Amino acid sequence: MDAEQLRENAHKMVDFIADYYKSIENFPVLSQVQPGYLHNLIPDSAPHHPESLQNVLDGYIDIQEKILPGVTHWQSPNYFAYYPSNSSVAGFLGEMLSAGLNIVGFSWITSPAATELEMIVLDWLAKLLKLPEDFLSSGQGGGVIQGTASEAVLVVLLAARDKALKRVGKNSLEKLVVYASDQTHSALQKACQIGGIHPQNFRVLKTDSSTNYSLSPDSLAEAISRDLTIGLIPFFLCATVGTTSSTAVDPLLALGNIAKSNGMWFHVDAAYAGSACICPEYRQYIDGVEEADSFNMNAHKWFLTNFDCSALWVKDRNTLIQSLSTNPEFLKNKASQANMVVDYKDWQIPLGRRFRSLKLWMVLRLYGLENLQGYIRNHIQLAKHFEGLVAQDLRFEVVTPRIFSLVCFRLLPPHNDEDHGNKLNHKLLDDINSTGKIFISHTVLSGKYILRFAVGAPLTEWRHVNAAWEVMQDKASALLARLSIE
Repeated sequence: MDAEQLRENAHKMVDFIADYYKSIENFPVLSQVQPGYLHNLIPDSAPHHPESLQNVLDGYIDIQEKILPGVTHWQSPNYFAYYPSNSSVAGFLGEMLSAGLNIVGFSWITSPAATELEMIVLDWLAKLLKLPEDFLSSGQGGGVIQGTASEAVLVVLLAARDKALKRVGKNSLEKLVVYASDQTHSALQKACQIGGIHPQNFRVLKTDSSTNYSLSPDSLAEAISRDLTIGLIPFFLCATVGTTSSTAVDPLLALGNIAKSNGMWFHVDAAYAGSACICPEYRQYIDGVEEADSFNMNAHKWFLTNFDCSALWVKDRNTLIQSLSTNPEFLKNKASQANMVVDYKDWQIPLGRRFRSLKLWMVLRLYGLENLQGYIRNHIQLAKHFEGLVAQDLRFEVVTPRIFSLVCFRLLPPHNDEDHGNKLNHKLLDDINSTGKIFISHTVLSGKYILRFAVGAPLTEWRHVNAAWEVMQDKASALLARLSIE
């Protein structure tokens, strides 16, 4: 790489990205293109001769006219769908440094700083969350950065599976049972498929509004008792703090006690809401985490760390290593052979890994705990404000209690016609998103089609929330007016 060429072109790219953020509110939040649009705009084969960055960026010929129309702008202040995927100056700088160094840090010897910084910053974050000391690298446990929460739940499921089979015999795979609520992320189902768990042994336990969609300990205990009676082997429980649909919080302490009494691995998925637990007033939602064998949160969701950076902690790292390690001749070295170091290749599915800890290190250092707490609290206040706006409009209802920065709500159907209510809210969602002014998403709770308003984009301010609500009210009024005419 030519240093001066890098300097010149990188300046242009940074200018382009900075200009993008200055103008991000001018774009439709949800891409309005149709499937296959890009095939008509880009040649069907790669160029034979090199093009200059000038051709790509100057006049925004390719990026502005071809790529950006097909981008859904996750960093827009008017993005309120799914859950956030944060970026920040600190995260961007860490990402830039990681890309510039471009190391492949699968083992300690391949870049000692990559391994050791990861251990350090995950200990830092664990302490901010007040996780048990068992999760720190100074003991038998430790943290590791995965790509996503989906990868995190897969690796701990595999570790739990192999630990169970070692105890009950390798021929007992078909008897192993996994438990979770019906609000648990679908990543667990995929992990079971990959891990060879029989589909009939994946217990999806029903939740309802009486417990705000959290998993009932009684329901879990009954399911385990039934399975034990017929000779099955309960081995894995996944609880969630901040479910995808409604931010439901499972009762960790009670569930953990049940898991422990039955010799099960207890995993806590706090992918979204874990970030809020750096605030003392929200730490209560992970009370009981001391009973967990593993804990996961996505720093790339709500912690100003650019995607991807999913933090996973385990109490016993040897369970991961025994399940996932390989030791081919070409990777052997003195430090690893002497068990003097951590080799993160044995804590994950792929061999290769990026220097992702640089992003988290930058975020923690350039913002500090106080600013990060303020950032989280501000989004929660914005969501609380939106919740109040919905509650004041008698045409709408707030469906579940707001805990963090997600509000679940819906437009009430005329004449209490629930069958029509689902179609009504589906149509309202489409009408809102088709404006391009905001982007929200939906879920289904107790058979009802629900709209979700998740505050979490770094640039979102009070004015964006108020403007979003005006869009929703306008579209609801127009939709109800059409219905009255029909």
